[in-house]
Parts: sequence; structure tokens; C-alpha cells
Amino acid sequence: MAKHLLALDIPETLNTKGIRISDSSIYSSDLPKECPKLEITLPGFNLPSVITTLPIGFLTTLSACDLGIQVFNCEVQFNSLPDGVYIIRYSLSPNDQLYVEYNHLRITCALNTINDILCCLDISNCEPEAEVKKQLRELWDLWMLLKGAKSQVEYCHHPKKGGNMYDYVTNRLNKIACKCGCSKTC
Repeated sequence: MAKHLLALDIPETLNTKGIRISDSSIYSSDLPKECPKLEITLPGFNLPSVITTLPIGFLTTLSACDLGIQVFNCEVQFNSLPDGVYIIRYSLSPNDQLYVEYNHLRITCALNTINDILCCLDISNCEPEAEVKKQLRELWDLWMLLKGAKSQVEYCHHPKKGGNMYDYVTNRLNKIACKCGCSKTC
């Protein structure tokens, strides 16, 4: 029996102003592809933003304006999208039966904070001093915890556990950034 295999790709990005999503579905040529719907529930929200204007095979970058959390100055300035757990659902008609749904942990701000800290550290020498090595090890550990948080949310299907891990990492990163004198990018 022919059927569609719906799938999305949601790559990690350093762009705080947008989230990129692409349709990587495999569509059956024997079945209709009607009423595509992309629903995105942002962290802290209960209702999804619904987008019904995307074509089959889409590749899109959505802004705060596209997602309905920014309503002013959309042509002039874009607000940052929050980090956290996003619920992303893509469906075709019948939309209640033919869908794929993902938990996605957006870690853009955390990654930018790591980069800011790395810029602050004196790592111009090939062999950093002991204190810098210690800071680099701590950043490595935090980066691995961040990857662990992402895995908990996206692969292990434990969004609360991954979200708690993410909060722990960002609190530690913010403390390091303050010590370093880095300005926050998010």
C-alpha cells in the first residue's frame, strides 16, 4: 500500500532571529498531497502558530513575526526567538491522521554564549596556560551537557529532563560569561 513518509529537518543555527525548517518527506506519487500544515508551539506557549502557506518540499526560515510573537516593526527589526523546547508538527490531509511531530530543543543562545566566552579567553597560544585549560575543559563539559539535553528532548523523548539540563547549562554559561566580561548576545 502506498503512503507518504513525512519528515522534517530542523538544523541548529547561530541565527537568533529565525528557525530553519525543511520538508524532507518522501511522498508517494499515487496519493494526494493536500492541505499541508506546519504547527509550531514555542517554549512557554500552549497554542501553536499555524502555517498553511508552505509548498510541498519547503525550505523556510521563520521569524518571530511569522510565528506571531512579534507584531510590530516586522519589516524593520526582528526580535530573537527563545531557546527552549519547541513542538513542531507537520501534517497533510487528513491532518489528524497523517502527521509527524517533533520535540526540538533550540540551543542557539547557548551556542552563541559559548562562542562569546571562547572569544574572551586568551587562547592565542598553541599551549594555553593552566587556568585557560581549566576553563576550556569546563566549556567542553557544558557543551557535552548541552548535547545531552538536546538528546534527551529530541531522541529520548524526555523534554522536561532535557529542558532542566538546558537550564543548568545556561546558568553556568551565564556565570562564566559574566566573569569573562562578555556581553550577552541573547
